[in-house]
Amino acid sequence: IYTSGTTGQPKGVMLEHRNVVRLVKNTNYAQLDADTRILQTGAIVFDASTFEIWGALLNGGQLVLVSQDVILDALKLKEAVRSHGITTMFLTTPLFNQLSQQNLALFEGVRELLVGGDVMSVPHMNRVLEAHPSLRISNIYGPTENTTFSTVHAITGVQSESVPIGRPIHNSTAYVVDRSMRLQPVGVWGELLVGGDGVARGYRNRPDLTSEKFIDSPFRSGERCYRTGDMVRLNADGSLEYKGRIDAQVKIRGYRIELGEVETQLLKLEAVREAVVIAREDEQGQKQLCAYVVADEEVVASELRSALSQKLPGYMIPSYVIQLEQMPLTPNGKIDRKALPAPEGSLQSGADYVAPRTWVEVKLAQIWQDVLGLTQVGVKENFFEIGGHSLR
Repeated sequence: IYTSGTTGQPKGVMLEHRNVVRLVKNTNYAQLDADTRILQTGAIVFDASTFEIWGALLNGGQLVLVSQDVILDALKLKEAVRSHGITTMFLTTPLFNQLSQQNLALFEGVRELLVGGDVMSVPHMNRVLEAHPSLRISNIYGPTENTTFSTVHAITGVQSESVPIGRPIHNSTAYVVDRSMRLQPVGVWGELLVGGDGVARGYRNRPDLTSEKFIDSPFRSGERCYRTGDMVRLNADGSLEYKGRIDAQVKIRGYRIELGEVETQLLKLEAVREAVVIAREDEQGQKQLCAYVVADEEVVASELRSALSQKLPGYMIPSYVIQLEQMPLTPNGKIDRKALPAPEGSLQSGADYVAPRTWVEVKLAQIWQDVLGLTQVGVKENFFEIGGHSLR
């Protein structure tokens, strides 16, 4: 199995796995039997294809293959699900979000839906459950290095808070630790270690990377664990809650910022359906937060920032807000961050443009344009809402 960069490892690193057949055959994250018909939605190089292919064939079910253009087209996918009698599907979270927005009816007839690969969008998931109350939806989490799936959470009823990634699957373990590899208390964020039969032997011909990521369990003799680099916490009910990548933390103007925390607050806004936040460098080499959102209606950047300011400190408010029709996806159905467009022109602060009227206003507008790298600045603009900060 080759990784595809999903966990931050170099693309093309070969993993040495074991017991893959037994793990997929003796699973507890899906009800697979002879009546199962799985639609393969992932590319062959994507680790989830392990479940799709062998989950169906090892349990006497049927595997249905469709072309990439069918998977990305809600109408064509709906017809494929209907005509082949598909009962079980796995979709990456971003692809699930996009398809559910385009056509809720495509899930008709599906008994079990597994979704994973990113933070679950509560509004998208609730809409699907309301339209198909008998559909079983599970939030799945797991890195390639632990044979695709490590934890599962069965979703029941309409959700109001973030959706957990659940508990370890059969023959697997999970630990939330601090930097000293000590267990974190309930409710405290830490790094997730995963262990059990699914853990790979290591990276082929990369002993340095293997020793860094694959470690002896600090808690169980003879067990090996994989350091996921993901930040999670243990809830009081025993389920795990996913926050994001530890290495997604950025430092801007001296402040350490968790990009996933900003995304979480964006997704809590009623109009926002999808959100991605990245750090971009401007012409002067200074990093700024740039938020990309998919929404049901046109969003005004100033209103969105105002709503965020009720929950986040000023240094975590994105300088740029860009609204997209849909998020760009990789062939594996993950968000393609490299394809996100660069900010252009004004930051759409929401202020009505009023041209400078006096020589003082003209001079100030020119200074602001030079300092902020903008082509046009009106006299009603707010310095901090169009990219300004204390260092500028």
